[in-house]
Amino acid sequence: MIVPELPSYLKDLGGGEHIGWIIGLFTLAALISRPYSGRLTDTVGRIPVMLIGAIVCFFLGFLYVLLPFVVGFLTLRFFHGFSTGFKPTATSAYIADITPSNRKGEAVGYLSISGSLGMSSGPAIGSFLTNAYGINSMFYASSIAALCSVAVLIGMRETLENKKAFKWSLLKLKKEDLFENRVLHICMVMLGLFFPYGVTLTIIPDAHTDFGLTNKGLFMATLTISSLVTRLIGGRFSDNYGRAPVLMFAAALSTTSMLITGYATTATIFLLGGVFLGFASGLISPAITAWVLELAIKDKIGRALASMYMALELAIGMGAVLSGMFFAQYNWEFKTVLWACALLPFYSLLYLISLKLIKHPSYR
Repeated sequence: MIVPELPSYLKDLGGGEHIGWIIGLFTLAALISRPYSGRLTDTVGRIPVMLIGAIVCFFLGFLYVLLPFVVGFLTLRFFHGFSTGFKPTATSAYIADITPSNRKGEAVGYLSISGSLGMSSGPAIGSFLTNAYGINSMFYASSIAALCSVAVLIGMRETLENKKAFKWSLLKLKKEDLFENRVLHICMVMLGLFFPYGVTLTIIPDAHTDFGLTNKGLFMATLTISSLVTRLIGGRFSDNYGRAPVLMFAAALSTTSMLITGYATTATIFLLGGVFLGFASGLISPAITAWVLELAIKDKIGRALASMYMALELAIGMGAVLSGMFFAQYNWEFKTVLWACALLPFYSLLYLISLKLIKHPSYR
C-alpha cells in the first residue's frame, strides 16, 4: 500500500538522494531478523512469530505520521523491515505443517494468490488515498490492514509440535542457526530472480510520470494482478514437472520484462513489462518455497525458510540500493538501470542450467 508513494514523500522531506534506502533499510532489517524468526518459528511456534510481524506493521503505520523528517523516516523504514523478517517465515512453515507433501507447490500457490490480491490492490489504494486525502490517511490505512491480520491470527490453531516457552536464551544464535546449507543453491538462484523487484520498487514509481500516469501504483498493480494468472498453475506445474524447469521459464520471463520495460516508449508497453514480471513472480514464489520445503529437515523448516528469505531480502535490497544510487546520484536513466538489471535473472537461468548439466542432487 505505501511503497509507491514513498520515493516522492522522501523527496518532499528533502532526502531524494536516499531513495534507494527506502527498500534497502527495510530489507536490511528483514535480513538481520531472519535467523531469529527461523529459530523462534522452530521453537516457540508459528503463530507467535506471525503475530510479531503483524503487530510491528500495525504500530509503524502510526509512527510514520509522528516522524515526518528524513532521519525519522529512514529509521522507521529499518524497523518496519522486522515485520517482513518475521511474518512470512512462520507463515510458510505453517503451510508446510498442514499440507500433504505432494501438493506443497499448489498450497504455496494459494498462499501466493492471497498475497497477490493484497499486493495488487494495495498500491492503487495507497495512491488513491494519498491523492484524495493526503499521505497520512494512507499510513493510517496500512495500520488498519495490519490490525485485521492480527485479528485473524488470534483465532488460528498452533501447528508446531513440542513447542517451548519463550526465553531470552533462544535469541542467542549459534553458527548453524544463521544459515541452512541444504538450500544454498536455491538461494544462489534467488539472488538473480528477486533483484528486479528491488529495482522495480525503487525507480519504477517515479517512472510513471514519464508516461503521463498519475497513479504511481499502476505498474505494481499490473504486476501483481498478472501474477494471479500463474500462481496457482505455477504451483501445480512445479509439483508435476519439477521446481527447476518452472524457475528456468520464470527467469526467462523476468529477463524479458526488464528489457521490455527499459525499451518502453508508451504507457501500454511500460505496463506490459509489469505483466511479464507478474507472470514470472507467479511462477517463482510457489516453486521456490516448495523446493525449500522439500529439502528442509522437519525440525529445521523455520531455519531453511529463514535462509530462503535472507536471500530474497539480500537480492531485493541490493536491487533497491544499487538502482537508487545509479538513478539518483549518477543520473542514469531508468531505462539504462533496467537494461543492466536484465543480466541478473539471466544469471539465474544459467545457474539452473548448470545444476541440471552436472546433475546436482539439489536439482528438482
